[in-house]
Order: sequence, then structure tokens, then C-alpha cells
Amino acid sequence: SLSYRELTQNYLPNCHHIEGIEYGAEDITVLENGLAFLSTGLKYPGLPSYSDDPGKIYTLNLLDSKMKIKAMNIKGDFDKDSFNPHGISLYTDDKDGAVYLFVVNHPQGKSQVEIFRFIEDENALQYIKTIKHELLHNVNDIVAVGTESFYATNDHYFTNGILKFVEPFLSLPWCDVVYYSPQTVQVVAGGFLLANGINISPDRRHLYVADILKHKIVVLEIQKNTVLSHVKEVDVGSLCDNIEVDRESGDLWLGCHPNGLKCVFHDPNDPPGSEVIRIENILSEKPRVTQLYSDDGSVIVASSVATQYGGKLLIGTVYQKALICDLKL
Repeated sequence: SLSYRELTQNYLPNCHHIEGIEYGAEDITVLENGLAFLSTGLKYPGLPSYSDDPGKIYTLNLLDSKMKIKAMNIKGDFDKDSFNPHGISLYTDDKDGAVYLFVVNHPQGKSQVEIFRFIEDENALQYIKTIKHELLHNVNDIVAVGTESFYATNDHYFTNGILKFVEPFLSLPWCDVVYYSPQTVQVVAGGFLLANGINISPDRRHLYVADILKHKIVVLEIQKNTVLSHVKEVDVGSLCDNIEVDRESGDLWLGCHPNGLKCVFHDPNDPPGSEVIRIENILSEKPRVTQLYSDDGSVIVASSVATQYGGKLLIGTVYQKALICDLKL
């Protein structure tokens, strides 16, 4: 858990909290046009939750100087009262340009995946379907690879509450990655201590998985039969959560927990810190791992995701605020 680690502050210019985000933005992803989607209000066992309201998806136009979030209306036969969003992923259909948002949802503590179609002119989500499967038992994050297909991480092996709590302390490498499509559902990679974020390379040939308790990003190559082959692991020196990938450079942007034990105890007098790490040239022999932001919890608590667009860095957290900063690379 890196419980011994103490942070040195490493700030960026012109940082400010995003107005309206008070109860976390656990995952954030951005369309090519600069529209960010924020998954907020997660209630997760073992972590604090400061609101009883259902979770929401917000959008934020990163090209708009006002930087105002907008709540998305969900249309269709969908239970909004039990909405508890976790990891999210966007997919644009090459055939017609339709944009789909995949959301990991935990209603009543369960795990399922919701698929929505984005209605841009209404800032709305049209509910399409819910996917449940016994292999999708503890889903944390997701990366969509088709209009109904995706890879997902399970962050625990057990589903029983007590066993789930004990599992990380036993160092059991039993977490996995599951591939889902209407035709097939299978475990395609395993051996993770605690699999968190997942994302895909711009050329769609490699998957990146955060093995948070090993402090590594695992690189997997996608084979023709959707099974994954292990390529390498990159040490990051922190408990990195979600992964965002730059479409142009292929760089990985990671929201990380510098001290995992503080996340478990969440003492308001000694809060969990936040850290943003970038990995350049991850497929090369010598990837470059750089810390771009760090805070001891005085500004932002328990960062879980970081993404950049147009000279801005957006940082989300599990259960607190979200931050936006100027980024000069």
C-alpha cells in the first residue's frame, strides 16, 4: 500500500476545483472534440461516501472558457434511483458516427454494464441495454471495442463482503480481465493482485491494465481470437487507478494513490494524497515515467483519473472534488 510514502508537492499553474463536483469524479474520458464525460457519486464498499443521492454522468466542454459541468439526462427505461457509476468508456461507431457510453454500474452493490447512446444536441444518454454475466462479478473499469463488446477488469475474486475485504491483504493474484461480446464471454487474462483501470492503444492492438497493488501497468497484446498475450510490465511507483490514453502520442495518463493505506482509513486530519503520472513510449525498451502533479490531500483527495486536452489537465477523485490545471509540456 506504500503506507510509508510521503509526498513532495508538485503543482501545476492555474489549478482550480470544478464547480459542482463534490462527491467524486472517479472516471473521466474525453471525446476528440474536447467534450469530457465525468462519472460521479460512486459508492464503493470500504470507501467513504458523502451523499445518498444517486450517481450522475456530467459533461464538461474543455474548449469553453466557462468550464461549467452539465448533468446528463438519461432517457428510456432505466432505474436512475439506483445508479452507481464507476468506470466509463466511449466508443464511436465508424459506420454512422454514433457515440456510445459504456458505464460500470453497481446498483445495490451488484456489478453490471450499462450501454447508452449519446444524444449530443440534448446532452442526453439514451439507454440501450444492461449486461450482466457471472464472469462480470466485480467490475471496476471497462474499455469498449464495439457497439456491444468490451474488455473489463474485475478488481476482486470473491463476491462475499468479508472475503472481498480480506482478499487484498492475502496478496492473492486472482483478479482478471474479461472479454464480452454478444457471441462470447471469456476470461482473457489473469494473475492480477487488484486489476483497476483498463484502456487500449490508439491502434487498438494493445491493452493497458493497472495492477494497483503491484504498482505496475501491464501491457497486453490483443490476438485475433480476442485472447491477450503478456508483453511487459512498467513500474510506476504508485497505486495507479484509471488509465487514459492520448490519441495522438499514445502516452498514458494515470490518476494515482500515492499512499494506499490513507485511502483505506481516510482520516480527514491526514487525508489521502493525489498524484498524476504520465508514461511516454510505453512499448519501447525504455518507457519514460514522469510525475506531473502531486498533492498531499490539502488540495485534492484520492485522485483516481487524469486526462489532458488542449493544454488542460483534468483530475478526478474517488469521492471528493475534481481539479483542472494548465498543462505545459
